[in-house]
Amino acid sequence: MEKLAVTLDKIFAARGLAGRLKEYRVYGQWERIVGKVIARHARPLSLRAKKLIVQVDSSAWMQQLSLLKPEIIEKANRSLGQDSVKSITLKLGEVSAPARPPDEQPLSGSLTQDERARIEDYIKDLADPAVREALRHVMEKDFVNKKREKKIVGGKQ
Repeated sequence: MEKLAVTLDKIFAARGLAGRLKEYRVYGQWERIVGKVIARHARPLSLRAKKLIVQVDSSAWMQQLSLLKPEIIEKANRSLGQDSVKSITLKLGEVSAPARPPDEQPLSGSLTQDERARIEDYIKDLADPAVREALRHVMEKDFVNKKREKKIVGGKQ
């Protein structure tokens, strides 16, 4: 007996829709391709003729993603199939935050003074205030997530 996915692939291919299906899969696999942090700041708008258009919520994230284009293309092609994405175009715009399940809500506690000092020490030499603020935010989230992981692993949850 054939898997349903194989049968559907054959039907889509027979109707000339296999390429379009691959293009639409980028929406469902976006978070897996780029990770949760980037997915909160960037969303795919379209994938046509192997050109992925991504909307990004700030110039700081646009700069970061422009540096990550080769890696994103590689991960997208690994997830969607080779040669699905050849180039990425970034556009600035509003990105709605994905709904997070209750188990992914951040801890209500704040960072310690030592953790805040460590973050400030890491970012103090960054000239661009937008990049500095974005990195501060990412690092704060990382500290909170690590606390949550320790809490879960320690069996306190």
